[in-house]
Amino acid sequence: MKIVVVGCTHAGIAAIKQILKTYPTADITVYERQANISYLSCATYLHIEGTVPRLEDTFYAEPADFTKQGVHMRIQHDVIKIDAQKQTVRVQNLITKAMQTTSYDKLIMATGSITAIPAITGIENPKVMLCKTYDQAHDLCTATTDQPRIAILGGGHIGVELAEGYAKTGHQVTLFQRPKYLLNDYLEPALSDAVQKLLVANGVHVVTDTTVTSFEDDAAGHLVVATTAGDFVVDMAAVSAGMLPNTELLAGQVKMTKKGAIITDDYMYTSNEAILAAGDATVIHANPTHTQRYAPLASHAIRQGTLAGLNVGERRVRTMGTQSTTGIMLFGHTIAETGVTLKQALAAHLNATTAHYNGPYRPDFMPDAFDVNVELVYDRNSRKVLGAQIMSQHSVAQSANVVSVLMQNNGTIDQLAMVDMLFSPNFNNPFDYLNLVGQIAVEQEGGYVRS
Repeated sequence: MKIVVVGCTHAGIAAIKQILKTYPTADITVYERQANISYLSCATYLHIEGTVPRLEDTFYAEPADFTKQGVHMRIQHDVIKIDAQKQTVRVQNLITKAMQTTSYDKLIMATGSITAIPAITGIENPKVMLCKTYDQAHDLCTATTDQPRIAILGGGHIGVELAEGYAKTGHQVTLFQRPKYLLNDYLEPALSDAVQKLLVANGVHVVTDTTVTSFEDDAAGHLVVATTAGDFVVDMAAVSAGMLPNTELLAGQVKMTKKGAIITDDYMYTSNEAILAAGDATVIHANPTHTQRYAPLASHAIRQGTLAGLNVGERRVRTMGTQSTTGIMLFGHTIAETGVTLKQALAAHLNATTAHYNGPYRPDFMPDAFDVNVELVYDRNSRKVLGAQIMSQHSVAQSANVVSVLMQNNGTIDQLAMVDMLFSPNFNNPFDYLNLVGQIAVEQEGGYVRS
């Protein structure tokens, strides 16, 4: 079986590893346009703030690792055309410029995503930089070291993390967000407000509900960021305004969403039986709303890539779907989320509402009994848990995983309220804070369902 993998970041790497295990006699050829693989873009801010001394320390796989196992690694090779009908790919060696056409029995599309570059006048200014790939991150970190004033476009996870990284290194940071709330795709407004206050308390100037309209150099060589809230003078800017699927090679050849994300079945097959797809190039199946949507996350990519590798020879393992569980650390606070927000649940035509809990994660007589702030989203008809968002100075990341497992198994607020959890004053209260927010939801619905 001749397998071609296009793209070798998280989904591609996971697919290759699984093919080597499941189909050891397969002939695997990998095409990747970058000079390296496996860069974790979330490491950019960790390098900026000094937690990670070198960006290259974050690579978790090298091309030579796969070459030793018999994989034909074609690094710095750009696939310029895929002919799905003929099952061929046209490739250019970016070093020698030589062209080559090769055939495949199965192709795995793992081309990932690209930064959504806003249509802003002056966006091409060299002082305005991207930060997704290793090369982009390297250039950004190098260029901004001695630039005191940094503007960041986009208040999602990457933008918020970059703001923290630069604030910790003494930069003057201005964070621009077009929507009214930061992390608006992940948090309820109350928690978003808490995040904004945390950023402001640590010196970040946050400007929300604002559109950046242009970039222009002033007479002194500084960068003027023009917005609907006025002009801001900075030295450099970083753009992190979302991601778009990188799928032009298959446009018109497989089924896609209107925004270009490849639609797959539960085994990662596209509408073409010879082509599978995984990672940021594809949609995911969102379990809370039973819909397909675009949600580019490394955690999705490695799971989908693994499934593509398992199923490339035959359909073996079906996707479980996802709750899109994520989390970040921000100035000593953990912010973790799973499932959907209330806005997303209502958009899916669910009769949803929220329950809120705020209180110490363990007894008050214990030191550092930090408050935990929990927002729980649930369906009032089925009583199923649809999402949870948790924020605290205490490490609450694993609690998001607990709720994710509950949701994976169609868990309800009644089950969350009473599910067995350990108790020790070292770790929690007799009823864990997840139990307590479940109990609040049950009370809001008039009590427990008889069982």
